[in-house]
Amino acid sequence: MKARTLGRHFRESLKSLGRNGWMTFASVSAVTVTLLLVGVFVMIMMNLNKVADDLENDVEIKVFVSLEADETGTKHIEQILTDMPGVESVDYSTKEEELTDLVLDFGDELSLFEQSNPLFNVFYVKAADPQQTEKVAAEIAKVGNIEDVEYGEGKIEKLFDFLNTGRNVGLILILALLFTAMFLISNTIRITIVARRREIEIMKLVGATNWFVRIPFILEGMWLGLLGSIIPIGLVAALYYNVTEFVQPKLSGELMQILNFTPLIYQVSALILVMGVFIGVWGSFMSIRKFLRV
Repeated sequence: MKARTLGRHFRESLKSLGRNGWMTFASVSAVTVTLLLVGVFVMIMMNLNKVADDLENDVEIKVFVSLEADETGTKHIEQILTDMPGVESVDYSTKEEELTDLVLDFGDELSLFEQSNPLFNVFYVKAADPQQTEKVAAEIAKVGNIEDVEYGEGKIEKLFDFLNTGRNVGLILILALLFTAMFLISNTIRITIVARRREIEIMKLVGATNWFVRIPFILEGMWLGLLGSIIPIGLVAALYYNVTEFVQPKLSGELMQILNFTPLIYQVSALILVMGVFIGVWGSFMSIRKFLRV
């Protein structure tokens, strides 16, 4: 296609937006509302996924070293745990450090135990894949001079099942919302094209090829998607900025954190923009096909 022809299509597509003002407004409004819903929901799901990751990454296995293990035996256990497949990190805590932590957590009255410390030396082990915590714990339990292995058996499995279900449900809802948006916008654009079917018939009767007719409408769909994505990007950015300003100070130092304003807002804005353009182009392309036969 010649550059002059393509330039003409761009100019005509922009002029057409002005000539069909109310239809343009209706289409842009449909794009705006649906993309706003998608943008807000994506932000929510990404933050829920972040919280789920934080919970998973905080899961660790507490390994109690037998009182019969001497310093050499303890170091041998540490080496075995460090070399074990699926283990990401191993941290050692003496029974004195464990008692100090208990005193800090529960009060000075526990200091009475300092003269005869009943606690164990402990290793804190994290699995490279939190979902494999149960498997790693089972392997650790086979190591000699291990008194006990704790990782929240039963509760951890339920937590992981809940988090996985939440992720899957969120993904399904996002996909459903996207398909709904595509359907609504496609129908809105189809109404616009139906109102201009006479224009299409005339263009075909004077010898215009299908692509010559199709391209201006596809470009219009692109402009509609582009215009319809601007307001959602601005609203989502303003909303999330206020959320981060309010929530992040309250969660400072806590296990669970929400995603920072940047780069998340850039990622979501790019997603909204691409989705708007794609849905506009796709809606125009699919809607005009039936009118290309005269």
